[in-house]
Amino acid sequence: MHIDIIGDIHGCYNEFTQLTKQLGYSWEKGYPIHPNSRKLGFVGDLTDRGPQSLEVVQTVYELVQGNHAYYCPGNHCNKLYRYFLGNKVQQSHGLETTVAEYEKLPIDQQKKIKKQFLTLYDQSPLYHTLDNGSLYIAHAGIRGDYIGKTGAKVKTFVLYGDISGAKHPDGSPVRRDWAQSYHGEPWIVYGHTPVKEARIVNHTINIDTGCVFGGKLTALRYPEFELVSTPSSMPYLPEKFKTEFTV
Repeated sequence: MHIDIIGDIHGCYNEFTQLTKQLGYSWEKGYPIHPNSRKLGFVGDLTDRGPQSLEVVQTVYELVQGNHAYYCPGNHCNKLYRYFLGNKVQQSHGLETTVAEYEKLPIDQQKKIKKQFLTLYDQSPLYHTLDNGSLYIAHAGIRGDYIGKTGAKVKTFVLYGDISGAKHPDGSPVRRDWAQSYHGEPWIVYGHTPVKEARIVNHTINIDTGCVFGGKLTALRYPEFELVSTPSSMPYLPEKFKTEFTV
């Protein structure tokens, strides 16, 4: 299989457009299609913090419905899903930007985007098993012993990473460096934790290069294992990039 897996977009629609064009995709139909039938993969966190979250949602919805892409949800996707269901969620950590976009739309457009996102989320697996089990796409990664499982602990890990329960001074959760302990053969491609450069540890690749924090948007071309990036137009926030983990 030939797939181009894109890191956390977080509403950076222009960078998403640019990156797909760099990868050889055409936007003639209003969404990116590759002339050689390559597909796109998304590690989740399509929305929040960036300027055009809803455009990203609509594009990924069209791609998945047309069988042109694979998507699995991230923690921000999960929060938006719960918001659209009417659950009580805090409009913070970026959700407020997506909600502001949503509330500016006419009612009929609100209904359409809400239905599209709920459908996209409901129809998507917690993580993707691809290329006969040689490749996994999971938002925050997945432990080797969790592969093939979908219980509550697995869901928490895939959405939030290997959280220890402790908090950083800014309130964000402390995450263990699970990739150091992964020794499986299948490749795991994930995002969630912003890093300045795509991080390869054992058979894992973190491709969240912090586009929404002024880094860049990165794609992994598989099976070529080639990294392609486009620079961010957002302000650079160096404190948002991960430099160390709790092991």
